[in-house]
Amino acid sequence: MSATLAEKIIAKAAGVARVRPGEIVTCKVDLAMIHDSGGPRRVKPLLDRLGVKVWDPTRVVVVSDHYVPAVDAESAAILKLTREWVRDQEIESFYDQQGICHVVVPERGHLRPGMFVVGGDSHSPTGGAFGTYMFGVGATDMAGVLITGETWIRVPETIRLEWSGNLGIGVSAKDMMLKLCATLGMDGGDYQAVEYTGDTIAGLSMPERMTLSNMAAELGAQAGLIASDATTADYIRSAGGDPGPDLGMQGDADASCRAVHAFDANALEPQVAAPDSPANAASVGEVEAAPVEQCYIGACTGAKLVDLRMAAAVLKGRKVAATTRLMIAPASTRTTAAAAADGTLAALTEAGAILLPSGCGACAGYGAGVLAEGETCMASTARNFKGRMGARSSKVYLGSPYSVAAAAVHGHIADPRPLLADGEAA
Repeated sequence: MSATLAEKIIAKAAGVARVRPGEIVTCKVDLAMIHDSGGPRRVKPLLDRLGVKVWDPTRVVVVSDHYVPAVDAESAAILKLTREWVRDQEIESFYDQQGICHVVVPERGHLRPGMFVVGGDSHSPTGGAFGTYMFGVGATDMAGVLITGETWIRVPETIRLEWSGNLGIGVSAKDMMLKLCATLGMDGGDYQAVEYTGDTIAGLSMPERMTLSNMAAELGAQAGLIASDATTADYIRSAGGDPGPDLGMQGDADASCRAVHAFDANALEPQVAAPDSPANAASVGEVEAAPVEQCYIGACTGAKLVDLRMAAAVLKGRKVAATTRLMIAPASTRTTAAAAADGTLAALTEAGAILLPSGCGACAGYGAGVLAEGETCMASTARNFKGRMGARSSKVYLGSPYSVAAAAVHGHIADPRPLLADGEAA
């Protein structure tokens, strides 16, 4: 019988021939990922109380990304606890201050198609870009995973999002996601599995696919899947990983889906989400040209190498407006190194960008770059909830790196396409 991609991966993890939506099954976990904020400091007391260690240290990845670098004694203590716990548990896959977990884990070759992966963060669906079923859980559920190597899941229905056509100059996967949020709403995924399909998706790079899967969380979905292909395999091999035997696993064309929504990439314009929800998105021409005190290119969804290149394409040969500051926090240290090597970083800093450490940073209201009372920011982050990036009275608009860079140049919300009129785009 036909099955969706989500159903095939879950059935494999459950060790059964088939699963059906609504069925509750127990699955073996191929990999567990936690970070410094919701990881050791939350799960350590639970494991200590039971007198147990993690079931398999080789299947656990720990990334310190929220409290890095430490800005006060409390942050330093959390990082110290994380390092000590990793040593005690004999976990070798520990990436300390190397970047944001959702970028570092695939960047270091830990993901491959067909895996069943649990992450301790709401943006864990990023892994779905690799044909992996990856979703986020809280600390209590994660403790159960770390102890047993298993977890239960209610088999989701699949919502298929079909994209056809080609994205125009100055338009990216971030614009696709803001369009989806505006169209379907923050609960449009209804905690089901979202699967992105169509020739538009097939033509996207892996970092752009990661943006789509990452922001499945903003649709309220449990997972955001993209079937693996040659592009997936090339990325995994370049990261030192092995695509494995499930490369190319796809859902059956006639598999039953909860809903199918079709979108035309040819018609998509740059999108901007007004405060205080990604669902408040509209085409840039329909959004007020509000002045911005800060522009921020950062976060797991907006500061990968391709994102920095988008911003550089707008900023090269230009300057950040005198009324605006531009903060850039690359998604990983490898991203920073690559951007330095190819000239991207120089284009950004020469325009007046301020370089920040790799990490979650201001996106989650940590460290440098947080907003003061009443300030307005244009950001490439996934979320713009009230008070998330600082003071409760601050306002955050969302857009692609193209749009954030355009706002930095003009000092207000602006269409990036006129600044890319010569056809130069990332």
